[in-house]
Amino acid sequence: MNDLLIIKTTAFFTENFGIAPEKIVLSPGRINIIGEHIDYNDGFVLPAAIDKIICFAFARNNSKRSKIYAIDLNEEFEVDLTKPIALSDVVWTNYILGVIKQLQDKGFSFDGFNCVFSSDIPVGSGLSSSAALECGTIFGIKELFNLSIPKVEIALMGQKAEHWVGINCGIMDQFSSVMGQENKVIKIDCRTLDYEYHDANFNDYSLILFDSNVKHSLMTSAYNERRQQCEEGIAIIKNNFPEISSFRDCTENQVLNLKDKMSENVFKRSLFAVKEIKRVSLACEALDQGDIQTLGKLMFETHQGLSVDYEVSCAELDMIVDTLKQEEAVIGSRMMGGGFGGCTINLIKKGEEEGIKSKLAKKYMEAFGIELKIYDVKISNGTSLYIEN
Repeated sequence: MNDLLIIKTTAFFTENFGIAPEKIVLSPGRINIIGEHIDYNDGFVLPAAIDKIICFAFARNNSKRSKIYAIDLNEEFEVDLTKPIALSDVVWTNYILGVIKQLQDKGFSFDGFNCVFSSDIPVGSGLSSSAALECGTIFGIKELFNLSIPKVEIALMGQKAEHWVGINCGIMDQFSSVMGQENKVIKIDCRTLDYEYHDANFNDYSLILFDSNVKHSLMTSAYNERRQQCEEGIAIIKNNFPEISSFRDCTENQVLNLKDKMSENVFKRSLFAVKEIKRVSLACEALDQGDIQTLGKLMFETHQGLSVDYEVSCAELDMIVDTLKQEEAVIGSRMMGGGFGGCTINLIKKGEEEGIKSKLAKKYMEAFGIELKIYDVKISNGTSLYIEN
């Protein structure tokens, strides 16, 4: 799949600029195996880069202007590098303007370049195409002009660019896009940015995403509300247990003991956060032991927590997970991402995938009149230079 994307992107560049590109960069989307809504609660997350990518072609143009083509959108724009960078009305261009601004603000010196890019990351499915766009652009400029930028710094600049665009994201998306390794998940400490790799050998199971193809409008307001409720919860916990600084230092019993001091919603959000942080560590242990059954069980538990305690699921996502839970060939399923739509991430026994896909798609259409989108994914390398063999 990536080979076709590389050929298409390279050919488009050559046709439009009359020369071959100097650098080809591949920048992946990401999944998160477990650890949802705890990046802002000082927890741990367990993401991985996937084999859905944005392919970039770059070359210097010996000027102070840069020209960028988005092949899939059939749109282009130019940026004058001698003028202050400002937000544009064309949304996708802001992610690129944002990283150019980050590079300039940090004192990196570079000249004009031409760039074209194309992607097979499904947009709007929660696979972080924006992080792939940011990190791939920074990486390409770094390679083109021999800039010295460590990988973690690329991720942090990508995150800051997204904040500049107006989306207050955590670090997980950019970090996993840049730092991913084939067949490895990354356990990231969201408090310190310490990280460690764990083998992701799913043995007899395939990793499949079912995209609900819905996006409910509650997302932004509910996200902010959950953050506020968690802040209220940890404040009450600290007040009663001064030795605790965040949910990761807290036990379930401590939260249960404070139930009467919290509103119902604050209690439920706090209990979820403590349980989910623990589940990430248990998931790493399961992966290290090759115990994929336990990993699957933890995924089901996470979905239950997100649906009942954190209340960020929706009827469509719940239907997908509840249906798959009845299937012997499915050992784990949960909603992935912020919620109120997007994808479920699922572990399905090899050889049984097509039957499950077909049955679920039919039931989903009958229930909601919506087409289910399906993506087979593999865990892959992070943002990298493509070297032709």
